Amino acid sequence: MGSALSPLQVAVVPAISLVLVLAVGAPMIRLLRGAGAGQRVRDDGPQRHLEKEGTPTMGGALIVDAAAAAALAGEWWRTGGLSWGTVAVVAVMVAFACIGLADDWRKVKLGRSLGLRARDKLALQAVFGAAFVYTLSRLQGDAPGAQAVGWAAFWLLAMMATSNAMNLADGLDGLAAGLCVISAAGFAALGLVSGQAAVAAVALALFGACLGFLWFNRHPARVFMGDVGSLALGAAMAAMAAWLNQPWALVGLCLVPFIEEASVIAQVASFKTTGKRILRMSPIHHHFELSGWSEQRVVWTFWAVGLAAAAATVAAATRWGAGAG
Repeated sequence: MGSALSPLQVAVVPAISLVLVLAVGAPMIRLLRGAGAGQRVRDDGPQRHLEKEGTPTMGGALIVDAAAAAALAGEWWRTGGLSWGTVAVVAVMVAFACIGLADDWRKVKLGRSLGLRARDKLALQAVFGAAFVYTLSRLQGDAPGAQAVGWAAFWLLAMMATSNAMNLADGLDGLAAGLCVISAAGFAALGLVSGQAAVAAVALALFGACLGFLWFNRHPARVFMGDVGSLALGAAMAAMAAWLNQPWALVGLCLVPFIEEASVIAQVASFKTTGKRILRMSPIHHHFELSGWSEQRVVWTFWAVGLAAAAATVAAATRWGAGAG
């Protein structure tokens, strides 16, 4: 078996996850609705979001399952086996999904918009993230030392930051799912350009799964991905960037979620230090809603920004790669 992805594999891997999501999506929505797994809307959010109360949540489990199945199937097809690197990325995605699932389930059972305590969620993210970073460092043969420790610490923090950034971006119908379609496509391109076929296969699987989920999550959403989806997807993006060892690519391909996260940090810091808010509401997508933008306009605009940033990131990587060659 060759190590590179063939054109057929590039087409089939995302098709597998796409078809899985489309096939299972409607029955899963009915199952979630029957189980009473409805979204609890925050009381202090935009008033028009109250109509979303009760929409089934935890649909992100479908993204994770379909992407994991397609990624592992693609890796087996490509190499005739499973590489530890692919398994590690899939495993950390599933681990973060479990954190999100516990968070979502607690919200549903308690009937409130808050689930796990923040410190508990961060502690679990740190444990699973550290396990991934340690595994990756061993697979890549990094020698112990101050530089390796700094590398590991950076990617652990990057994984936690990206996971929570994607979680904050998941506040409007289709917003996070569409951004993940864009990010996954970008990582697939980077994996193919850099010769990292395994990264490309995982990214393609995520691309197909998120695209399929967007069919059910577009406005008006029939299901939300919940923390089980957003935390897992953010972790997967950071894991692929760590595998490629390209922090700048992570920033470029996940720019909008990072802007969302920065807006929350800035809002909190401003209020605590000056008693004033710099935004009408954070994350920043709510600021634009309260400024009179429709939900669809905010989503389309944020998608456009994400797409432009991803295109610039891939173009820069392609140019530098060609120059290096």
